[in-house]
Amino acid sequence: MATEWVTRRRCADIDPNVFFPNDGAGVIAAQKVCAECPVKDLCGEYALANNITHGVWGGTSERQRRRILRDRRRASKAAPANYAV
Repeated sequence: MATEWVTRRRCADIDPNVFFPNDGAGVIAAQKVCAECPVKDLCGEYALANNITHGVWGGTSERQRRRILRDRRRASKAAPANYAV
């Protein structure tokens, strides 16, 4: 996955500890930074693709990313296979 988006992230000048909070209030603070980021979606997908399990990435918490991955796995299992005949 290309990572050129990193150069355009809104959090470049923010202490990285903000994105590794210990509580729900910290998660909300990090998500507020991410909310206006132009590469939020790319950042979140990067975390999902690389199984990053800690911190807030692309405005998603650890719990939210686990839920997204679980939902995607379920959707892929439920989708019928399209075979060309």
